[in-house]
Amino acid sequence: MNKPESAAQKAKYPDIRRDLERQRAAILNDVEEVLTHRGGLATFPDVSDQASAEVDQNFSMRIRDRERKLLKKINDALDQMNAGTYGICERCSGDIPYKRLKARPVTTLCIECKTLQEQEEQARG
Repeated sequence: MNKPESAAQKAKYPDIRRDLERQRAAILNDVEEVLTHRGGLATFPDVSDQASAEVDQNFSMRIRDRERKLLKKINDALDQMNAGTYGICERCSGDIPYKRLKARPVTTLCIECKTLQEQEEQARG
């Protein structure tokens, strides 16, 4: 790939890049907020209150895990933009339509390949 083509490829989806960067900044801001205002699990005299606090903490940890996974996908998408490979289906190597990328900017599969993947997953279990 020559340099002008690479520069054009990087600038191909500026609106999606901005969306991804905003989303990444929001997640990182949330993580920073959690880390700076982190408290230990409080001890409650009532067993029901203690159980409720533990459920809340487990729920928060699941949300943070999802955010961590989303952050990785965002970083991967931005890396693909920088490499000029963003918007190319990793399964069939076809172009992923702009509408799909706009709706799901971290996608790596075109709609046809995603449908096939989901069907294969359903068949397995």
